[in-house]
Amino acid sequence: MIFNLSEHKSVANRFISELRDVTVQGDRMRFRRNLERVGEVLGYELSKTLDYEEKQVETPLGIASVMLPSQRVVLSTILRAGLPLHQGLLNVFDHADNAFASAYRKHHKGGTFEIKLEYLSSPNLDDSVFILADSMLATGASIDIVLREFKQFGTPASIHVVTAVASTNGLNYIRRLHPDVHIWMGALDEELTAKSYIVPGLGDAGDLAYGGKEEM
Repeated sequence: MIFNLSEHKSVANRFISELRDVTVQGDRMRFRRNLERVGEVLGYELSKTLDYEEKQVETPLGIASVMLPSQRVVLSTILRAGLPLHQGLLNVFDHADNAFASAYRKHHKGGTFEIKLEYLSSPNLDDSVFILADSMLATGASIDIVLREFKQFGTPASIHVVTAVASTNGLNYIRRLHPDVHIWMGALDEELTAKSYIVPGLGDAGDLAYGGKEEM
């Protein structure tokens, strides 16, 4: 399943527009909040695909029947750019367990890079709804490596990737290597530069959310 939020008419298009807008991006707090709001909307849409069961809830005046999710949800993200999107999902799935991975691009002379994975923390994933959030799906290399590592913690009932902006190349890459994964995105862009940045994209989401960094 592939869900592209920008194909639907909703207020979420304003959140995505402000994420892209260079005149708005200077406000880091607003940038983080817009990522969070995209996560909330995508989380709500994703929640429609879960299994539900009827529960009885006691009110001050009687008993109400309510359909509630019956599956355990595990939310995960790739530090650091994925944190606001992860928070948006956590606002929706507030009973979820959580997992974290530290993965980044290690750049080399000549423009090449490799993905370095330094930290991984996760509960058991057996029979869970596993949701991996990352702000950008560019080449798909980081998400591929992190998904493979997380799968060592168990076999989820379903796997979902949530991203604010994806590239066509990255989308196809993940679909080919992980055909079992459902992908939820805020927007889809066609172009990927020689340095693997999405165009028009929105820039470096980690830097825009948390400030610049030094390469070591």
